[in-house]
Amino acid sequence: MDFIWPLVGLVAVVWSVELLYKKLKAEAAVDPAVRALLEQGGVWDNIRTIAGVIAAKIVAIPPHAYLLCALSTLVAYAALAWYDRIALIHLKRQKGISWFYIATCSFVTYALSHNIGASVFSGGMVRYRAYTAKGLSAAEVAVLVALCSFTFAFGTILLLGLVLVGEPHILRPLVSLSPWFAVNETAARLVGVAMLAFCLLYTIGSWLHFKPIAFGKLEIVYPRLPIVARQYAAAPLELIGAAGIIYFALPDGSPSFFIVLGAFLMSFSAGLLSQVPGGVGVMEAVFLAIMPTVPAPSVFAALLVWRLFYLILPLVFALPVVLLFERSQLARAATPLEPRPPV
Repeated sequence: MDFIWPLVGLVAVVWSVELLYKKLKAEAAVDPAVRALLEQGGVWDNIRTIAGVIAAKIVAIPPHAYLLCALSTLVAYAALAWYDRIALIHLKRQKGISWFYIATCSFVTYALSHNIGASVFSGGMVRYRAYTAKGLSAAEVAVLVALCSFTFAFGTILLLGLVLVGEPHILRPLVSLSPWFAVNETAARLVGVAMLAFCLLYTIGSWLHFKPIAFGKLEIVYPRLPIVARQYAAAPLELIGAAGIIYFALPDGSPSFFIVLGAFLMSFSAGLLSQVPGGVGVMEAVFLAIMPTVPAPSVFAALLVWRLFYLILPLVFALPVVLLFERSQLARAATPLEPRPPV
């Protein structure tokens, strides 16, 4: 069994590298002329073509915007590491696990799950490997994964509720994508108020120690109020950081950050629900519908920068970490145990 998991890790690395190439190729193929070159060229020719397209799209973005995008990425991934820390505090298992270890585990988890899809499954696999090595049980890791997922959902509901209350007209352009969005501004505001009411009810349940919610033998216990307070800080911080990458990569005169945040929340959530890695196609459709005044090439360029900072570069940096970890685990499994001295 000790040799199976390193093999699984190696397969995940190979799969991720292939996925990385396909993702870049799909982004470059938006231009019909480039698509024709990619269809005719070999792998190395395609890599050179893709590199040329990426260089042409990003060169128009000023250097200070890239710096802001990088800072936004750091904020987002730092908040994601906070998710894990919050869950460990909830489990009372934070002692003996350093911030560096948590941040590394979280970074690899989200770098892989954001690109591969099936975030609960793929993220759970990484966390299981990392946290069982620190003494957590499988049940505790399951609770950790569930609480991290809920923290993300909580932040999405909270911020999207604020967006719908403040900018209810954001849903109107999405009618072109689905008739489900054909609601007036009053109805949109009511949906936003309902989302904020859910967050308030969750907080009250923690404050007043509501009874656990039972589903058969499974019980969901309300986190303590200090945990909820941390969720109110960490979840919005991560989402604001991720949306900030797109906002700073857009040209001057683009919609406000609140609109960009709303478009990001809806498109990224739709991408996760559809299990489309990186939300390819979903995010473009939502952003183009919500921001028709922004030139389409600029929207594509901003989303390409977002994928570069939030998805691709983290994946590139995470792969060596996975290899080093699995190598150490493989070496540990291959080391024979020293015989005990006779009594």
